[in-house]
Amino acid sequence: MAKYGRKAQQKVERAMHERKHGTLKSGRSGKRVTSRKQAIAIGLSEARKAGGKVPKKRSSKRSSGRKRSTKRSHASR
Repeated sequence: MAKYGRKAQQKVERAMHERKHGTLKSGRSGKRVTSRKQAIAIGLSEARKAGGKVPKKRSSKRSSGRKRSTKRSHASR
């Protein structure tokens, strides 16, 4: 089974085309998009809003979930 639907493919293709021609702008700041990854993210976001078949967004956590302690043990001295 495919992860992405036809609508997602069309939206990403359009966003990539606009980025290549320098006409794609981000939604928040309105600045021109030059990043390939950002263009793909914009296309997938538009496909989600249009009701296309797109997986859920990834969580924004960058760490592996394990916190490291900042204290050092002085027992080994």
